[in-house]
Amino acid sequence: QVQLVESGGGLVQAGGSLRLSCAASGRTFSSYIMAWFRQAPGKEREFVGGISGSGGSTKYADSVKGRFTSSRDNAKNTVYLQMSSLKPEDTAVYYCAARIGRLVRTNARDYDDWGQGTQVTVSS
Repeated sequence: QVQLVESGGGLVQAGGSLRLSCAASGRTFSSYIMAWFRQAPGKEREFVGGISGSGGSTKYADSVKGRFTSSRDNAKNTVYLQMSSLKPEDTAVYYCAARIGRLVRTNARDYDDWGQGTQVTVSS
């Protein structure tokens, strides 16, 4: 099990940028696939992006491809989500999630550990 704490959310104007961070506990961070999900009011939690344990492989939802980039620093036990060209429809609570494995999966049920979430609000 790994404990996850997100930070970096906030209010930003459309077209702006934010970087989310997710700090993890534990000594085997590089064993975990890390992913970002988001949930807007009244909507289901949806996959945003994910990154392999080594950081060499990433996967993104079509809605954020080309605008969001996930990276990780295994020495700091931290994963990041750089969000650019933000749109009002990106407004949601963003969660990081972790699973042991080799593949980034897009279904939230495949992830065992979750952070508490951080609010991102994009104004038009």
